[in-house]
Amino acid sequence: MDGALIIHKPAGVTSHDVVARVRRICQERSVGHLGTLDPSASGVLPLLLGRLTRLAQFFQGRDKEYAGEIRFGWATDTYDAAGKPVGEISSRQPTREEVESALPRFRGRLQQVPPAYSAKKIDGVPAYKLARREKPVTLAAVEVEVSQFDMTAMAGDRMRFHVTCSTGTYVRSLAHELGAALGVGAHLSELQRVRVGEFSLAASYTLDALGELAAAGELDRALLPALRLLPEFPAVFAPAEAAGYLLQGRAANLGEFSQAPLVRVFTHDQRLLAIARRLAGSLFQPQIVFPGA
Repeated sequence: MDGALIIHKPAGVTSHDVVARVRRICQERSVGHLGTLDPSASGVLPLLLGRLTRLAQFFQGRDKEYAGEIRFGWATDTYDAAGKPVGEISSRQPTREEVESALPRFRGRLQQVPPAYSAKKIDGVPAYKLARREKPVTLAAVEVEVSQFDMTAMAGDRMRFHVTCSTGTYVRSLAHELGAALGVGAHLSELQRVRVGEFSLAASYTLDALGELAAAGELDRALLPALRLLPEFPAVFAPAEAAGYLLQGRAANLGEFSQAPLVRVFTHDQRLLAIARRLAGSLFQPQIVFPGA
């Protein structure tokens, strides 16, 4: 099976668990995700299947959208509800006005320190493994961009929010740092990823729904073909001679004049033939090819 799936990952399972189940449902060994989602979080988990797993390199840097809830009153060691409380527990609840006035400092380009309980590696060891052993964890700040961090509702000690951010941003860290700025402590109590690049929650399938489609022999309904992926790369259809050159790793002239540096090359029956880089004008060199297209 060659294509992409948008899975609605449930909370409480790992991204690896989802990949393993999709392999069984689709009877396809080649399945890979486009960025993990914390086990406690739910939402969009895009997967590539079959030969299209080779496209993963072109999906780097997609922005992401999240919706969730922050609870004020105490921080945790993991920055979310799964962790142990740390520091003082505050009985004071911040007002809506206090929160609204603090949010702007967490928008734009930020230097963010990842949580100690994260997959960031220190000398080749994931930070969360060191943290679990109560070893010191010192992670360097990284630059992230938060284009949107808005309150959508607030009641008592809980705030609903919406975030749009760059890849690599930890929403858990935003919750933790917001609590620290307000002087009351806070942690992420709920998180759902609603979009990754062009992959949206509205177009996703639960694992149960995917299983039902497989049982009915209708998996194609859920599978996104290559023609709908990487829309920022223009699509061009290669004549037989040019297709032969590309499959041999040779440059070929294609009828594409947008000046985009990369294009998707298809056969006339819409099978992906190659991702090609423009050399000059309409001359393209294949970056990866898909023999048998």
